[in-house]
Amino acid sequence: MSQASPSQTPETPPVEVSFYEKRKKIYAKGVRGLFDNWRIGLVIFTQILFYGGLWLDWNGRQAILLHLVERKFYIFGLVFWPQDVIYLSALLIVSAYGLFLVTAIAGRLFCGYACPQTVYTQLFMWIENWIEGERNARIKLDKAPLDARKLRLKGTKHLLWLLLSLWTGFTLVGYFTPIDELMENVRTWNLGPWEAFWIFFYGGFTYLMAGFMREQVCKYMCPYARFQSVMFDPDTLIVSYDPARGETRGARKKGVDAKAAGLGDCVDCGLCVQVCPTGIDIRNGLQYECIGCAACIDVCDQVMDKVGLPRGLVRYSTENALEKHLTRQEIVAHIVRPRILLYTVILAIILGLTTWFLAHRIPLKVDIIRDRSTLAREADDGNIENVFMLQIMNTEEQPHRYKVTVDGLNGVGIAGDSEVEVPAATLQGFNTVVRVPPESGKQGANPIHFEIVASENPEIKVREKASFLMP
Repeated sequence: MSQASPSQTPETPPVEVSFYEKRKKIYAKGVRGLFDNWRIGLVIFTQILFYGGLWLDWNGRQAILLHLVERKFYIFGLVFWPQDVIYLSALLIVSAYGLFLVTAIAGRLFCGYACPQTVYTQLFMWIENWIEGERNARIKLDKAPLDARKLRLKGTKHLLWLLLSLWTGFTLVGYFTPIDELMENVRTWNLGPWEAFWIFFYGGFTYLMAGFMREQVCKYMCPYARFQSVMFDPDTLIVSYDPARGETRGARKKGVDAKAAGLGDCVDCGLCVQVCPTGIDIRNGLQYECIGCAACIDVCDQVMDKVGLPRGLVRYSTENALEKHLTRQEIVAHIVRPRILLYTVILAIILGLTTWFLAHRIPLKVDIIRDRSTLAREADDGNIENVFMLQIMNTEEQPHRYKVTVDGLNGVGIAGDSEVEVPAATLQGFNTVVRVPPESGKQGANPIHFEIVASENPEIKVREKASFLMP
């Protein structure tokens, strides 16, 4: 039987490491200050737009209506059709470059102030604070045994959360189904299957995300938290703790010379952690969980006021500014850098082109379809006829009468009525017979052009190419 030598040690048993951290509920402490006021203002502003936008009236209809059934998008005085998908592409590109620009300049400002997850979490927290009280009261309530008071408070909170969530789902669907029709369907319990699905689906996810998951969405589900690092650089403004000024942190008594005691300005009160909605400690440096809400700045400034120290221990700054102790003018000079200028120029060009095309958009679209059942035929007078179907789309919110003419071959003309009345924002088919003398073209396809002009406004016109078949 062999024995282990003295130099050998028993193998260390393997330690099981979990890839998943058990969630610890975050009880964010409320704080008031400059940045909190900005956040409240943006929450109110965005929700006035969202909840109030669908009730605006324009020309006797809903001002903002993405009517999927009619395949028309109404945006105040503009009417967009599926053929206008280029404008949707431009909107997405502008949104992407706008996000890149804001992120490169000042980090996750969108996350901290205008992201729907942040906005609805804030709304839910306002309700929670109103019903259950501030941070310490909520912690105490959660630890207390279930009794009538706890059941009443929790039940009231969840009831208000559910009502807000369902109203949010109802509002979303109201942008795709006319709100008057949707209200009547709800009143008569006659909701369509898709309307009911989206009201409860969106409302349910609002209740789940803003009421329960909260920071988990920002930390584990949001892709923006992962790819933001490629848009950051040392000159990006981020919420930063100044370690050169704050360390060594520690509590101190009044009248004690902190510098002589080897202490920095940070009193290690922990309030910056208590107010953080994602539960991080900003003093540990930049972390992907930080959503840039600046609650830690507000609370730290208040603590600095109380202990008689300058504000700005936690502030919006850049990595270069903290390392090199740059002045404000130098920080601004670093922010205006080639990357920012490039994003700005691209964004300005796309916005300018989109605005120009929208301003010069002709509110008339025409598709020309040949009657395939009768490619070419000889009329009684010996002329050759082709039959065409013109799909005329009036994209304005007023009716127009259009005159149709054709050219391209000698003697070409339209047999019968050449004018058509098209109601406002309507697609209407118009059958027309084009007739030419047999000697006017060669055998096979001959190019011709249709011109459709609004009688009331000659500037509204479209010229489309077609082919006339000769036998």
